[in-house]
Amino acid sequence: MTWKERIVGAVRSLKPPPPKAGQSLVPRLQDTVRDYPSAGLTPSRLFAILREADEGSPSAMFSLYEEMEEKDAHLYAVAQTRRLSLTGLPWQIVSAANVASEQSQILADQTADYCRHQLQRCDSFDDTLQHLSLAVGRNIAISEIVWDVDDAGLRPIDFVPVNFSRIVFDEFDQPRLLTSDNDRTGIAPPPNKFIIHTPHSVSGHPQRGGVARVTSMIYLAKNLAIKDWMIFAEIFGMPVRVARYGPNTTAEEKRELIHMLESLGSQAAGLFSQSVDLQLLEPRRSGGSAPYESLIQFLNRELSKAWLGQTLSTDITGQSGSIAAAQVHERVRGEILADDMRKEARTIQRDLLAPMVQLRFSPDAPVPQFHRITTRFDQRVAKADLLDQAINKLGLSVPKKWMHETLNIPQEQESPSFPTKSTT
Repeated sequence: MTWKERIVGAVRSLKPPPPKAGQSLVPRLQDTVRDYPSAGLTPSRLFAILREADEGSPSAMFSLYEEMEEKDAHLYAVAQTRRLSLTGLPWQIVSAANVASEQSQILADQTADYCRHQLQRCDSFDDTLQHLSLAVGRNIAISEIVWDVDDAGLRPIDFVPVNFSRIVFDEFDQPRLLTSDNDRTGIAPPPNKFIIHTPHSVSGHPQRGGVARVTSMIYLAKNLAIKDWMIFAEIFGMPVRVARYGPNTTAEEKRELIHMLESLGSQAAGLFSQSVDLQLLEPRRSGGSAPYESLIQFLNRELSKAWLGQTLSTDITGQSGSIAAAQVHERVRGEILADDMRKEARTIQRDLLAPMVQLRFSPDAPVPQFHRITTRFDQRVAKADLLDQAINKLGLSVPKKWMHETLNIPQEQESPSFPTKSTT
């Protein structure tokens, strides 16, 4: 045995212990308590919340992100559009036989069939995918894998989304989970037990890559503008009530007159002396739009750019465009979706499919891939015509399994054959 083989063998022997069966994170009463950091939000308070998250305590920031979508309809719409464009697509498990060695191609198909069979049985898997899509804004989302033990070993039977209030970070910016026994610094997520999705895993602090952080200042500016707009509408949208009194009016009569003018705002009726001259002055309205409306439309466009990369698919008020511009904007959305799909597939393969295969088959077994199906019907017809030309006219040999996956045609269902005894 060479020294390289000894090193590889030693590294493989240091594999983490198998995960514990059942659910490890017990629900806490604190998970049901909601904070409202957006109440009275100011630039200084927003800066304090973001700095607190940078120091490892993102609970207030996560609560703020949740409130931002609840209170801003436009932000909710663009965030849902970004997430639903991903989670609304059907998914599939693709065998790694095309990249596996000739000896392991049969095993690659077996691992793919096993993962596909198990995940289709879990109704909570689609809910977990929706929870993981929240990481687009928060830059992190975690779901627990609930394992069960059978005669062949461990297999996933459920997925439980982890409440964002339980996520903290250590001094090395690594995520930790708060528990009932450790509700301050938390515990490190055990290996092969949690799906941790961090799509914007760039250099720097992990909380500085989410789209929600980018739009938090825009949300604050828009929130303040709407408040000022409401005050403007209340003051200048109602007629001014003016009453003129004579020189002999007493102080008591003046106070009574003020009270009657104030009551006109809700009762629209009053009783005045004949000597009182009452006038209702209507506000003058200019032809241009209010400055607050223009400001809010600008901020909405900035939100759309941050989440969707373009504006033509959300609002065309006051904008002019062409078919070419719309196609460019749609292409930008397609590039963002492709990036979201690639990062989601990487997380699912690393944190879910790889443990499923390694715990059921062997550490060296080929791990299948997680894919979203984006091919439209017309594209499938074109690919079918291309396959017809390649097979019937050019005589090329195309794997049958690959054709089923490319054309999204289900294969004939057979009883899955999985290992009856764990090889780990």
